[in-house]
Amino acid sequence: MDLRIFTEPQQGASYETLLTVAKATEDLGFDAFFRSDHYLSMGSSDGLPGPTDAWITLAGLARETKRIRLGTLMTAGTFRFPGVLAIQVAQVDRMSGGRVELGLGAGWFADEHRAYGIPFPAERFGRLEEQLAIVTGLWATEAGKTFSYKGQHYQLTDSPALPKPAQAKVPVLIGGHGARRTPRLAAQYADEFNIPFASIEDSERQFGRVRAATQATGRAADELVYSNALVVCVGKDDAEVARRAAAIGRDVDELKTNGLAGSPAEVVDKIGRYAAIGSSRIYLQVLDLGDLDHLELISSQVQSQLG
Repeated sequence: MDLRIFTEPQQGASYETLLTVAKATEDLGFDAFFRSDHYLSMGSSDGLPGPTDAWITLAGLARETKRIRLGTLMTAGTFRFPGVLAIQVAQVDRMSGGRVELGLGAGWFADEHRAYGIPFPAERFGRLEEQLAIVTGLWATEAGKTFSYKGQHYQLTDSPALPKPAQAKVPVLIGGHGARRTPRLAAQYADEFNIPFASIEDSERQFGRVRAATQATGRAADELVYSNALVVCVGKDDAEVARRAAAIGRDVDELKTNGLAGSPAEVVDKIGRYAAIGSSRIYLQVLDLGDLDHLELISSQVQSQLG
C-alpha cells in the first residue's frame, strides 16, 4: 500500500508552507506529494495568505525535492486550455526528472470561477473528454510529426506537440463517483482511478464499474492503479486524536466513519479493509499543514506496518 500526502492549499498555505510539508513528505518516506487545484477557500476558512497556483507550486517543488512523485487531485479542466496544460505538465515533468503525475477533472466549484473571472460552462464533461484526448495525444505524438484535433470545444492545427515530458508516459489520474461516464473515461485514458472520500462499500462498487469498463475496451483491468483519497487524523491516544480533530474543525466520530482516524492500530486496520477491495494507494488528506508531528507519527506507526 502506497501512502501519499494530499494537501488543500486553498484553505490557507503559502508556498513556503507547502515546501516544508513536501520536504517532510520526502524525508519521512512517503511516496508522493499531491495538492488540490483551487483558487478559493471553502467553509469557514479565510484562506489567508491566499491561493497558490497548482502547477507553479509543483514547478518549484520539482526543483527542491529529489525522490517523491508530484501531482494534482485534480487539475480543474476549466482553468487551462488543454494545449497549454500539456506544455505546463511536460515542463514540470522535465524539471523534476520525470516525477510528475496528472490528475485531471472537469472542474466543479462555481464560486471560485466567479471570484476570479474564469468561465464556468454548463457542459464540462465533454470538454474534459476532449482535454484528455488532446493532452495525451500531444504527448504521444512522435518527435518531428504534428498533432491536429477537431472537437466540439477545442481545435488544434498542426501542433508540433512540444515539449515532451521526461517520462515516456506521464501517469494520468481520473476519479469520481459517476456510475457511467467516469468509468468509461478512466477505461480509455487513465493509468490510475481515484475515488475521493468514499466508504469501503462505495469504493468497491465504483472499482468494479471501472474494472468492467476497462475490460470492455480490451485493456486488462489490472493495468490501472485503484486508489482512495481520505482525510487523516491519527493520534497516539484519544486526547491527541481529539486535539487534531478540533484543529481542523471536525468531529472524531465523523472522521472515524468517513476517513482514517484514531490510533495507529485503528488506521492500519481500516487501510487493510480498503486494500482488501483492491485499493493499492491512499492519498492522505492532511488539513493541518503546520502539524509535522502528525506526519511523523503516520510514517513511524502507520506506514511502517503496511509493508
